[in-house]
Amino acid sequence: MKELTTKSPADLQKLLTEHREKLRELRFKDSNRQLKNIREIRETRETIARIMTILNAKA
Repeated sequence: MKELTTKSPADLQKLLTEHREKLRELRFKDSNRQLKNIREIRETRETIARIMTILNAKA
């Protein structure tokens, strides 16, 4: 969390798009039964929520 608060809004937007893409890929893998670690979906969603919270606080 501390790492995210020190980043600029532009960097946070970039991270947000990367994590959203990762989440999309994880969901595709899960639907095809190729995903071994289901918990990774939850962790990615939590990270996205953290980034969005920091972005909204800085705005």
